[in-house]
Amino acid sequence: MATSREGRLLGFRMEASKFLAYAAELSPATYCQLFYVLAAATVLLIAATPESIQDLLTQYGARSSVAGTLNEKKGRQASNRPLTGVVSRVTSVGKVPHSWFSHFYIVSLSCSAFWAIQFLRHGTILEFVAGKQASSQETSMTINQVILAWFLMSLQGARRLYEYVAVMRPSSSKMWFIHWLLGIAFYFCTNISIWIEGSNSIQSSSRSFEAEALPFNVVFGVLMFLASWFMQYRCHSYLSQLKKYSLPDEGLFRYLVCPHYTCECALYLSLALVAAPKGQLYNRTLICAVLFVAVNLGVTANGTKKWYNEKFGHEQVQGKWRMIPRVF
Repeated sequence: MATSREGRLLGFRMEASKFLAYAAELSPATYCQLFYVLAAATVLLIAATPESIQDLLTQYGARSSVAGTLNEKKGRQASNRPLTGVVSRVTSVGKVPHSWFSHFYIVSLSCSAFWAIQFLRHGTILEFVAGKQASSQETSMTINQVILAWFLMSLQGARRLYEYVAVMRPSSSKMWFIHWLLGIAFYFCTNISIWIEGSNSIQSSSRSFEAEALPFNVVFGVLMFLASWFMQYRCHSYLSQLKKYSLPDEGLFRYLVCPHYTCECALYLSLALVAAPKGQLYNRTLICAVLFVAVNLGVTANGTKKWYNEKFGHEQVQGKWRMIPRVF
């Protein structure tokens, strides 16, 4: 009996050693891609659960606080189901203020500043990560693309932080701390993803903007980013001026339930174009980020349309696309 137990333990240790050795060989870009894909898969898995459980796991902000009033009967019935009761108790623990969304943009800007300093001073952390990536990639972003992608990501983080400080109204609503952790992880990971596929150029260049013509996809991506950046700001400014829990119906909101989410997807898609390595249409790591953003915000947009249906009536949102025109 003891010999058999020792054999199983030895086998487990050998498999664990193989797994760790395999994980050590993965590139930093692969780790970022895995994070986005696994996070998107988790969101899709949650979206496939019964509505009562899905609401507990995904709703926050206005929809969370009002949904409880609109669905009291549904909630009482759901509480009789053992699984729903367990999820309800779990999600009731660790609620944090919705205003903590500002932490996402503080983290994003802090990461942008950190990597900029590492880039300019040839910091050891950047050198280690870039060296690990460079040994496993064939093509690379140019140094101009690295600088542009970093600048655009910094611009987005700065604007979003400004909006939470000076534009958006304070909210007393709560969100589950898992939402907060996921947001922090996303911005931390994305501030690596925007330059990681340019590691070869980072190691071999003078690390200054070079006087050369930018490829069409980079120019198009920059213009797409600026247009989406501006339109998202307009959407957020409009939402901040609305009466609380009223239906937005001006500008892009006439055609889309969540045009600010559309702009968010377009922003990260444009970054994937700007940061596309030579010979590639898009940056593979950032396209995985687009996948996560589209899935995560798509689930939220779907919940928002359901909430609008309940609160304002089906006729008020009939004909509006949730997030992507003629697609979703």
